[in-house]
Amino acid sequence: MRVGFGFVHLVLLVLFANGGLKLCLGLNNGLATTPAMGWNPYNAFACNTVESQYHSNAQLLVDLGLKALGYEYLNLDCGWQGTARNSSGDITWNTAAIPDGIPALGEFVHDLGLKFGIYSDGGYFACDTVGGTAHFLGSLGFELQDAAVFASWGADYLKYDNCYAVSTTDFVDFDPPIEIEPHYTTMRDALGATGRPILFSACEWGVQDPARWPASAVANSWRISNDIGPPASWDNLFRIINQLVPITGFAGPGGWNDLDLLEVGNTGLTITEQQTHFVFWAAAKSPLIISTDLSEISEEAVAILTNTRVIAVNQDPLGQSISFKRRYTNDYDVWAGPLSDGSTVAIVIEMQDSARAITFNLSDVGFTSATAMNVITGASLGTLENSYTSTFDAHGALVLKLSNPVIAPQPTFTFYDAAASGNVLAGGASTRLVNGSITVVGFVGNGGTLEFTGVDGGVSGGTKLLSVDYINADFTATNTDCSNCRDAFMSVNGGTAVQVQMPLSGQSWDILFSGYLVSLTGFKPGKTNTIQISNPSAYTPDFYRLGVAV
Repeated sequence: MRVGFGFVHLVLLVLFANGGLKLCLGLNNGLATTPAMGWNPYNAFACNTVESQYHSNAQLLVDLGLKALGYEYLNLDCGWQGTARNSSGDITWNTAAIPDGIPALGEFVHDLGLKFGIYSDGGYFACDTVGGTAHFLGSLGFELQDAAVFASWGADYLKYDNCYAVSTTDFVDFDPPIEIEPHYTTMRDALGATGRPILFSACEWGVQDPARWPASAVANSWRISNDIGPPASWDNLFRIINQLVPITGFAGPGGWNDLDLLEVGNTGLTITEQQTHFVFWAAAKSPLIISTDLSEISEEAVAILTNTRVIAVNQDPLGQSISFKRRYTNDYDVWAGPLSDGSTVAIVIEMQDSARAITFNLSDVGFTSATAMNVITGASLGTLENSYTSTFDAHGALVLKLSNPVIAPQPTFTFYDAAASGNVLAGGASTRLVNGSITVVGFVGNGGTLEFTGVDGGVSGGTKLLSVDYINADFTATNTDCSNCRDAFMSVNGGTAVQVQMPLSGQSWDILFSGYLVSLTGFKPGKTNTIQISNPSAYTPDFYRLGVAV
């Protein structure tokens, strides 16, 4: 567990985690005032895309009506590069894959009215799908020269990857011993020196917490996580959703959290999961970059990608991401955020794998009533009072545009510090000081327990709403049982423990998430209640305090 940020930084990050404060410096190149939209081949063809496939998919962006809806970038990915520079030191292309050459491909794309995106890497070699043996050219040490070449080819976009960033033998390193940010600032400046407007997409896989560099001063978008695939899977979506939780406030016009390429149209996700994937990415203000073979895409997938109401949420000029509001563990998530017309977009994500009805409580987004429209279908739902029940398919989503709201009264919490002297720490649970300012209790789980004592159950006891402040930096680039989250099991007065799934607070152990809400039953009237936190087989987050609404 590492300590590094100052206290002022900690306080700001608490606000960011709650979605209450927005930080976005914005890369000063006038681009990406809304998230980029387009096409990239990686999830369909990996690093094996050939010229004819670029041609056909570019044409289909136009023919399927996607270009007219804003999907304007046709982007290259790995495999276009050569493996040796020419006598002038210029980057070369793979003549087997691109026989007519990159300048001609760029001209073809521009002639269709599309914008042309190039791909490179901030390392010695670029990424590949053959274990790093392809040794496609990277741009490390050649940034000014390569940027000038890309501009001369008419590039409008650069996706900049992160393979071989450390050495010529270290292919993929998720914990590199060097700072990655300078690789990206160097290319940023090189692109700026060309005088051509080139959108800069930093593909550093979420390494070293780019949102907090802040990457908004470095790039127009930045990847927040490891690849979404291939192959596509619901587990990949859940991992990325959890990684977004603490950083929604860092994005805005000119600089966006990039949740990675779209899997809509690919195998591995049901059509319902593809719909959920698309609406969440759109409302999170991620770039919407299609990554399927458009020559084989289904009508259902095209309908998802061409939903103008969902696209409008993504392209809303306010540019504010949805933020995490409530998780009902192993049940459903609630996220919401504001739109430029004063309305709110709310998303309910079904986490179970069977069809059922879910009741969305408007109080989870701060309202008691609102006028509602179903964003996916366009149906007007009239005025909703307190709640709305809808039928969900497995892993489905409900997206509502809420207008004319009545604001709900905010609960008042009585807070109890985890490190208070009356609490019981057992089995290895221990305190630590964060930034010289707050004390948290860690090593809860794997035999360690934290028990809050003297908790007030009010005059009636029963079920109470809790607000939990915690630190969890157990981030991962791969899918696990609880990817980018930790489980805590909470028991009131020795009753049955409730599983509570708690996502990341950040990528270092000094960033606090404030206000995670959970309802627990079993309280008795009065101030003699106990709340025990444990996990029989893993560690929980570190706890700062919890509040109980009485």
